[in-house]
Amino acid sequence: MNFRTASIILASLVALTACATPPNSTTDPNGFGTGGANGMASDPASVAYFEQTVGDRVLFPVNESTLTAEATKTLNGQANWLLQYTDKTITVEGHADEQGTREYNLALGARRASAVQNYLVSRGVADNRIRTVTYGKERPIEICSQEACWAKNRRAVTVVTGGLNS
Repeated sequence: MNFRTASIILASLVALTACATPPNSTTDPNGFGTGGANGMASDPASVAYFEQTVGDRVLFPVNESTLTAEATKTLNGQANWLLQYTDKTITVEGHADEQGTREYNLALGARRASAVQNYLVSRGVADNRIRTVTYGKERPIEICSQEACWAKNRRAVTVVTGGLNS
């Protein structure tokens, strides 16, 4: 076997070894613990439970930042969860659909995020646990020029950002 062949075999083995990391039952591909409070949707203290069971987003009508009855129902669940898990902090992301100017949609996203923040604070969640950010129309979850897509993009998403290791 010559030097070139040996080098190729060695490089291949190193590459295969790097790809074959052993499974870790406590970490998912996104870095969240699957055996702890962050990953299992069946664990009421987990981020997955918050996202999937409590609900992490509320939707808004066109050009509105007023909370709907359905939105307040979801936010009541969020407030209850946050009041139970006081070590968690959140960021509320405000979003808009693709209609309108960038500036208008950034302002609309900010109003939507503020509406959610104000509601959660009114339900007893400490203001210092909530941060807001607006993305306007810059981060759509659906891309098409139809009402069905636009409706999904008019939203505020509550992201659990702190207290992930408890």
